[in-house]
Amino acid sequence: MKLRRAATAFALVAASAAVAVAPQTATAAANCSYTFSNQTPLVDLGSATYQGQSGGLYPGASNTRPAAHTQAGKDIALNHVLPRNAAGQVDLVNGKVVLISIGMSNTTQEFQAFIAKARQYPNLNTHLVIVDGAQGGQDAHAWADPANATWSVLANRLATAGVTAAQVQAVWIKEQYIGDNLGAFPAGAQSLRDTLATIARNARAKYANLALGYVASRIYTYDSTRSAGAYQQGFAVKWLIEQQINGDPTLSYGAGGVAPWLSWGPYMWADGLGSDGVAGGIPGRSDGLEWKCSDLESDGVHPGPTGEQKVANMLLNQFSTDETTVSWFTK
Repeated sequence: MKLRRAATAFALVAASAAVAVAPQTATAAANCSYTFSNQTPLVDLGSATYQGQSGGLYPGASNTRPAAHTQAGKDIALNHVLPRNAAGQVDLVNGKVVLISIGMSNTTQEFQAFIAKARQYPNLNTHLVIVDGAQGGQDAHAWADPANATWSVLANRLATAGVTAAQVQAVWIKEQYIGDNLGAFPAGAQSLRDTLATIARNARAKYANLALGYVASRIYTYDSTRSAGAYQQGFAVKWLIEQQINGDPTLSYGAGGVAPWLSWGPYMWADGLGSDGVAGGIPGRSDGLEWKCSDLESDGVHPGPTGEQKVANMLLNQFSTDETTVSWFTK
């Protein structure tokens, strides 16, 4: 990651906030000839494997969230994610439901585009407040430290938006190590999985009513030196969610839990332009998603305006249709 433009906190009405970020070195220029990596998106792996590890977004190499996990998330959404006052008490008339983001530079760029799109969504819940907490230059290690300044910046953004920690009930998390440097697979992805778990627990500890978490991995990168780590990040997210589904007590959720209920939100990686390297030809994954070099900034890592809009569209589609979000995201 490099130092990004100063991020802005939004609560459906823009409110500026100062951002403290550590200086980062600039990234190399994009290699626009790197139109595919020959890596198969998790959603397309099927019965195949990547370095011995099965694909799919959920257990059993499936792309479908297990019915029991969906029902648990839906029950939480309907019974717990409700408008709350500043003290966290349910207030169906004047209360707020706060959705925050946690992450790095790509995260804040994409989430701000999503907020702008959500403002124009006609069916948006009037009780919903969306606050961008993600910060440029702040990788997974920063958020894994509960005393790191990232959390103070987020607290200030909540205050600027006129809401409190007790009103935060949902989070979008997209985090990685600096430079997509995961090291050897699968150990590196497992390390990131564990760091993401720590971030989720930190968030739950700081926001007592945080109930639902949606975790994403990177889009495609046109920096070939980062390609493997960007792709393998998806396994870290997959394994994190599987760990919770399988009943790991360190990721328990609901009353007395230590983490929010977790789900994919959404999976955005596709293999560039596909194996023919032609826009509109063989797509980067089976549902037609592809990433052009022009969708990214000149470094080939951060999304440009069209890339931000692609992510914003995917986020809006998920939050406006998912069984675990429609009750509080829409009117």
